[in-house]
Amino acid sequence: MAWLENLKDIEELEDAEFDPGLVAEMERLAPGNAQRMVRFSTPTFKEYESSELQSCGKNSFPAFSITAGGCALMCDHCEAKILEPMIPAVKPEILDRKVRDLIETENLQGFLLSGGSNKRNEIRYSRFYPVIEQLKRDYPGLRVAIHTALTDEAGAREMESAGVDVAMLDIIGAEETIREVYHLDRPVDDFESTVAALCATSMQISPHIVIGLHYGRILGEENALDILSRYDTKALVLVVIMPFYAKPGTFVTPDTSDVGRIFLEARKRLPDRQVLLGCARPPGMHKRVTDAYAVMAGLDGIAFPADGAVAVADMTGRPFHQAHACCSIKLGETSASSGIATLARSSCAA
Repeated sequence: MAWLENLKDIEELEDAEFDPGLVAEMERLAPGNAQRMVRFSTPTFKEYESSELQSCGKNSFPAFSITAGGCALMCDHCEAKILEPMIPAVKPEILDRKVRDLIETENLQGFLLSGGSNKRNEIRYSRFYPVIEQLKRDYPGLRVAIHTALTDEAGAREMESAGVDVAMLDIIGAEETIREVYHLDRPVDDFESTVAALCATSMQISPHIVIGLHYGRILGEENALDILSRYDTKALVLVVIMPFYAKPGTFVTPDTSDVGRIFLEARKRLPDRQVLLGCARPPGMHKRVTDAYAVMAGLDGIAFPADGAVAVADMTGRPFHQAHACCSIKLGETSASSGIATLARSSCAA
């Protein structure tokens, strides 16, 4: 159990508690992940500081919300608070002006377009697509990611025609979670249908699974992984429920070992795809342990990595690099040696 002992020598993790059996399983499977490069993503839609990685230029990859802070669903886990740090762009002309200003003044490389849902978990982007289309004509290197919410074949084709590069959506594998947490009267099949519609386009599809979405319990995550295994989604982003977004007492924080086991399941079931740890996860020591598990489990990227994550990559012998873009969007060429897409044009040395 060399890894378990070596973790104790990492200063940032000296007070951390790890599951010995889980660490041993990750170490046993490590040879299959040894050449996977870890991409530490530090996009600029929130402040970031680390003892191991640099920050980057402000607003090189921001997030915009077309509804500002508004959302009709008001899901129990979020209550629209995730929209608060995004740049409001409630009219197409506002989005156009702000993107162009950031390209000229701060070397914007791309952006994430998001917003609050209606009561059917849909986001009405149509009036913003002409702006995206014109921006892509004027700036061919610009990369655009979008939170799709639920959509159909026509909606997916409309995104594709506008020039969206990456389509992102949450996949929920339990009817109870859709009904109770999302306050949504739609079946799991609608989430799978959205994946199918998006995969029929040329966009890169980057689904998200929220670990512990059912009030902190593990419920439906493996079913969501099974759904995604049936489609060529290129990548999967895992995030962990953040109870402080919710009303006090409604959520518990998932145990880090439960989170780590989902990481392993994702790596086993999707061996040929990028599996990434996204922005949202509990802070503090929980985040440090979670990020260590992500590296040890063979995940391909971590957004806003905790202190200690780079040291764990060194401990396990995995190569890494830093990228200043949303973890779901891939700029640049694919590395022939690792099979992992890099962000060479927007990366800087750690």
